[in-house]
Amino acid sequence: MAKFNRTNTEIAHVYRGTFIHSTQQAAVQILEDALLGVDTEGKIAFIGKGTEQDRLCQTFGFNLSEITQLAQHEFFMPGLVDTHIHASQYSYAGTALDMPLLQWLNTYTFPVESRFKDLEFANRVYTKVVRNIFMFKTKILTHFENDFGQRALVGKVCMDRNNSVKHYKETSQESQEETCRLCSGVLNVRKVLKHKVRLGLGTDVAGGYSASILDAIRRALESSKVLTIQDPEYDTLTFEEVFRLATLGGSQALSLDDQTGNFEVGKDFDALRVNVAAPGGPIDLIQSEEPKILLEKFLNLGDDRNIVQVFVAGRKVVPFTDATPE
Repeated sequence: MAKFNRTNTEIAHVYRGTFIHSTQQAAVQILEDALLGVDTEGKIAFIGKGTEQDRLCQTFGFNLSEITQLAQHEFFMPGLVDTHIHASQYSYAGTALDMPLLQWLNTYTFPVESRFKDLEFANRVYTKVVRNIFMFKTKILTHFENDFGQRALVGKVCMDRNNSVKHYKETSQESQEETCRLCSGVLNVRKVLKHKVRLGLGTDVAGGYSASILDAIRRALESSKVLTIQDPEYDTLTFEEVFRLATLGGSQALSLDDQTGNFEVGKDFDALRVNVAAPGGPIDLIQSEEPKILLEKFLNLGDDRNIVQVFVAGRKVVPFTDATPE
């Protein structure tokens, strides 16, 4: 049965095909042959089955000829959410990652950040990082004891290292101090989720070498396997769970899940149109695969060549050459 917001809204676009997203109940929910309508405000107006198209046409006043049909190896997924990136560090991403943190900060970060008073330099860097900016809210995040060098410095400043967490804003969450102590190593995501902490993924450029959340997904899966090697009883993360971290989880971590993160009626249409079999792309499909396998292949093997279109709040921002708002 179709879910819809209000019937007096004006529909701007309608898409039919496979939609893959996460919900609170399911790490991956696959909606095959679904029909999704986007209104003129960029919100998801309705989502239903393709077989309901005649009724939805009458209800929302669009024509069958206006429906965009996805190809066989295509699907829509929510936009990937990067919860933590240092845009000012982008110019030296991938540089000296073997250097201790404090030495790296003094050698690269602080000198480069001082250059941003030069607006021409700032513009050159930021236009590479962000080509289209759509702000809901701006979140400020910090690191807590990244490595042993920083931990020692915090201890010197705070005198009592065991209580250094008090230098950060305290919350009522009982497990905050314990959760913070999970840093400085391979994060035990299972333990964090057990404490009901809202969790997403971040590239952490330039501490992280890549600005792609796809790489963050792969590193998260690899890190989970490392923990399993160290402790065979550790429950390795599935790709479905990491997919949720990269989409709905990220929106929850930023308190934006009422606006984005999945394909729920009333939310912004923030989406990637993915073609797993894109010509010249990195994925070879030897046989017909079900949508879940296509998603897994994209997360593990795909790159920007597989991303046909990107939508932010209903507006098509990729391809960049298409200046017509959608």
